[in-house]
Amino acid sequence: MKLGDGYYDGWVLANGVRTHYAWAGTEGPAIILCHGGGPGSSGEAGWRFMLPALAKAGFRVFAPDQISMGLTDARPHAWPMLGHQSLVDHVRDFIDTLCLDDVYMVGNSQGAYVAAKYAIDHPEKVRKCFFIGSATIAMSMGLPRPDGGNNAAFQALLKYDFSEDAMRKFLVAIINDPSKASDNLVRSRHEAANRPGIRESLQAFHAYQERMRNDPKLWDRFSLIDSLPKLKVPSKFIWGVEDKFAPVQMGRELEKLLPNIPFEYIAGAGHQCQTDQPDLVNNMVIDFFR
Repeated sequence: MKLGDGYYDGWVLANGVRTHYAWAGTEGPAIILCHGGGPGSSGEAGWRFMLPALAKAGFRVFAPDQISMGLTDARPHAWPMLGHQSLVDHVRDFIDTLCLDDVYMVGNSQGAYVAAKYAIDHPEKVRKCFFIGSATIAMSMGLPRPDGGNNAAFQALLKYDFSEDAMRKFLVAIINDPSKASDNLVRSRHEAANRPGIRESLQAFHAYQERMRNDPKLWDRFSLIDSLPKLKVPSKFIWGVEDKFAPVQMGRELEKLLPNIPFEYIAGAGHQCQTDQPDLVNNMVIDFFR
């Protein structure tokens, strides 16, 4: 079924999890787009501007709704009981279900962590990685938030109460251009965030996060301190100069820890560079992957 201008939706059963995804393009190398983790996130919501552009450039593009988000299965067997690692494993199962031998990975925010960890766990499957503004990666490298989380965007996430008004406040906070937080986007993400099972799924995720903070063994599985600086998969990182959720200072500190990955900073872009500066970012991805 057609979802938007130049992209479609599909379903697969990925290791028992009924997984929804947006896709575009039928020929060429495969690209997996990993969306961020805010309320109501989905493949379409995170990548609606990138999907058709990459397909037009000759790629096959897949943007799965990760577990606990979008329209993907939210029954108990699909809950992320291992936190971020559950998201990584779900993407692995999705790629395997589609019988993709090798892929390019793009990730934004929490999705950048998922893409990076998948490349670390399965380097033989990944050609290149492209990361977009990720506090999750920064934290996995031991970096604290430079403002202690005392910014309006992060607070909008903490205060999110599953209402449509709270969804609008969150989206306006993470997108630099408020006009792109359209009524349709707010409504669709609000509906996705209130699907049966989603709240319980998120509670399972946060319960694991709390355990991880107090258990060094679990933290070691999440941490990228040792592995990401050694990643041999060619990678690139961009960060929005106007990012209100993960301030650009966080990106500049992260850059010092990752000499193997070139960084670029995008003017006029917030936490979703691909939404605020779609033409620029789409071309950057295409040029890097070509």
